[in-house]
Amino acid sequence: MLCLSLMVSVAGLRAGSFALAQAPAAAPVAARQIGTVKAISGSNIALTTDAGQQVTVSVADAARILQLAPGSTDLKTAQSSTLAEIAVGDRILITGKAGDTAGALIASRVILMKSSDIAQKNETEQADWEKRGSGGLVSAVDAGTGMVTISVGAKKIQVQTSGSTKFRRYAGDSVKFEDTKPGTLAQIQVGDQLRVRGAKAEDGSSIQAEEVVSGSFKNLAGTLATIDATSGTLTLKDLTTKRTMTVKVTAHSDIRKLPPQAAAMFAARAKGGVTDAGAGSGGGSAPGAGPGAAGSQRGAGAGRPEGRSAGMDLSQMLARLPNETVADLKVGDAVMIVASQAEPSSSTVTAVTLLFGVEPILAATPSGAPAMTLSPWSVGGGAPEGGGGGL
Repeated sequence: MLCLSLMVSVAGLRAGSFALAQAPAAAPVAARQIGTVKAISGSNIALTTDAGQQVTVSVADAARILQLAPGSTDLKTAQSSTLAEIAVGDRILITGKAGDTAGALIASRVILMKSSDIAQKNETEQADWEKRGSGGLVSAVDAGTGMVTISVGAKKIQVQTSGSTKFRRYAGDSVKFEDTKPGTLAQIQVGDQLRVRGAKAEDGSSIQAEEVVSGSFKNLAGTLATIDATSGTLTLKDLTTKRTMTVKVTAHSDIRKLPPQAAAMFAARAKGGVTDAGAGSGGGSAPGAGPGAAGSQRGAGAGRPEGRSAGMDLSQMLARLPNETVADLKVGDAVMIVASQAEPSSSTVTAVTLLFGVEPILAATPSGAPAMTLSPWSVGGGAPEGGGGGL
């Protein structure tokens, strides 16, 4: 966490980016607050803080108002602004003193970050992650050299970290990027899912990491035993561990259905009997795969050995499939799930990605389906691709 009055981080615009002292709603508010503008009336601002507190801010006539660009880490770069420049949706940092009534704050200084500037930076960040980003499952970590090896299908990529690399870590009980915390290289373990952005080697075999986002996620596979649509919970017996798991499905969970032709193709690959070239004769891209999908699938596997894992290809296809809901599931459906887990020993997980229509794949791999990586990585709509950069 960075000190609110000194630093602004890349992911700082998201809720919970700073460890602020938040007072209960019934008590006077703290002298510093950060949040999003919900309404403005004259010199009064209705602010919803990152802790969910509703604060009424009175901007004193002598208050200093500064505008800071997203991504800036130095208040010396801030420009003078006015109260008239503040709009609903903007992010502001208030410094002042508690008012006479509960939930009131008198501002002596306001640091402003415009929502339009944030959106523009997010678009730039997203384009950069798409251009210079890679992701996969961690297969090795060398703490001495700072080298992390990730597996992307059959390919290995060397991720070289340094003292300037920014690390973020997914929370064990959350699938939202805005809930990630500053992390370290030491937290990254074999089996973790990792997304990296940086300068790539020409052959794509290595990358100099500028930013790394990682998390420990479980891969489950089995048939659904129960479905409670009201509470959004499912149960299944995992094929690998033989444990009965309870899976929570939230508004941020990504549910997709694999078309039959695609399921058959991936099942054949899992058995080791069909390459991409051979599968291509079965009808090209799956229904709903979107423009260019067939070409990208063929290109991804051309020339690779038979029997490679279908997991990578599944993750690539997910983003092209239509969204589904819990109501589309039924008891007995075969599913493959990527989930977050608050405690390693817990039998309850939260679904990040749930793929159904995978009966042929599970039949081809009775001891457990190929592991999926998160796809799209932007769990909950706030992933590194949508990076932020401020208050």
